Amino acid sequence: MLRTVISSAGWGAGTASGIAALESFPYAEITIDAAQAQMREGSLTAVQLTQAYLDRIAAIDAAGPQLNAVIEVNPAALAIAKARDAERAAGHVRGPLHGIPILIKDNIATADEMQTTAGSLALVDARPSVDADVTARLRDAGAVLLGKTNLSEWANFRSTRSTSGWSGRGGQTHNPYALDRSPSGSSSGSAVAVAANLCVVAVGTETDGSVVSPSSVNGIVGIKPTVGLVSRAGIIPISTSQDTAGPMARTVRDAVLLLEAMAGRGERDAATLAQPEGAGVGLVDALRPGALQGKRLGVFTFGFGEHPRMAVILAQARETLTGAGAELIDVPLPDRSAIGAAEIEVLRYEFKDGLNAWFRSLGDDAPVKSLADLICFNLEHRDREMPFFDQEEVELSELKGPLTEPEYLEALATSRRLTRDDGIDQLIAEHELDALICLTNGPAWMIDPVNGDNYTGGSSTLAAVSGYPAITVPAGQNLGLPIGLTFIGPAWSEAKVFALAGEFETLTQARRPPTFPPTVVLP
Repeated sequence: MLRTVISSAGWGAGTASGIAALESFPYAEITIDAAQAQMREGSLTAVQLTQAYLDRIAAIDAAGPQLNAVIEVNPAALAIAKARDAERAAGHVRGPLHGIPILIKDNIATADEMQTTAGSLALVDARPSVDADVTARLRDAGAVLLGKTNLSEWANFRSTRSTSGWSGRGGQTHNPYALDRSPSGSSSGSAVAVAANLCVVAVGTETDGSVVSPSSVNGIVGIKPTVGLVSRAGIIPISTSQDTAGPMARTVRDAVLLLEAMAGRGERDAATLAQPEGAGVGLVDALRPGALQGKRLGVFTFGFGEHPRMAVILAQARETLTGAGAELIDVPLPDRSAIGAAEIEVLRYEFKDGLNAWFRSLGDDAPVKSLADLICFNLEHRDREMPFFDQEEVELSELKGPLTEPEYLEALATSRRLTRDDGIDQLIAEHELDALICLTNGPAWMIDPVNGDNYTGGSSTLAAVSGYPAITVPAGQNLGLPIGLTFIGPAWSEAKVFALAGEFETLTQARRPPTFPPTVVLP
């Protein structure tokens, strides 16, 4: 059920309780490089690190403040860690992720003992027969799959009045910076887990904002790569034109290291075959001091400047960027209403097409075999699946026809024209820009199962609909609630965009670990 109150008596009596919980954890804020260094010198093993995270998940995710970020731990996690330690002892280290505990979102297939449900009870025990391409690449890289994270059910494409971070299977995830605030979505659990040090890094997925928004409101780094850089095969879909998996981490370098392991062509995803030669390679090497010097950055405000505390954060970011030698140019916003109208048509068509294909892939024993079956399942299990909000988007999607219909084709063409030709590409060419920047989100809003989400603003749509890369980096806090800054570039410009974001991160050091207060602590 939805957990919107803290059930552990006395938890969060003060910020000191949260700080003590963090400081008592020996691997708080550990990076991939630091973990690897300790494993090389023999002071840490993958088994020890994995066990430490399993203990922490039990202590503060399932108990304590009950963040509810992890929907399931992997019963094979310690066995995987033991195997990675044995490989290391034999002189075989697969790469930067060798022995690193990672959490992945519960819409990414694992052909093991874990579930893959997108948070829906309709898919419990309907296990995929093969790993997602992303899962397989992480295994090959030596990562320890620690478990699955909770999410907004069906990646938040179910209702117009949904509550981010809630799923029928997993309940409500809580923001560790104020437990009564939304974690945003749909990669809610992945963001909270990284922020609260329940893993080293995590994987989320995004269609429009589902990586960058929860990353922003949970004070971490999130990357939405160019669509096609990472294979979507084996990921429960919303949109073939917009979906992508993306890394979530506490530092830019960790996020980029994870992305390098995830990226690559996959025969089961035609979009990856359009990758330029070398895409996804050498991204870490591009992170360097002085990356902002001489760069021209276009600035969107998205209305955030009207809020005085948000205006201060943006002004501070601008000062940091110009102080590092960047030139900032204010640029006009594209027609967001027209983009949104075209986008929702595309998503409804593609959701029906993609989800029906997913159900078919599960075989004859799957409990639901079509979007129509899902609608019936939710109605039959309304008490558990729809206690707070309905399934309007699913029902509207079911009314759509095939992807050959003129309405769909026109909406797709409009979306791409407005966000690419007349959007990012035009702005960058006209103003001779290296990238675009904007605040990622407003602050986290209250969890409200009565009214649903009350978004405080976001800037994800332009990069999401175009399929172009974006990275959000912590930029400051609004009364203790994290705010991120997004860097956006044209297709396949990851190396340049990540370098700019990495330099900004180095100069600001804006990330602050959470202290798990029950509500915002006023000054």
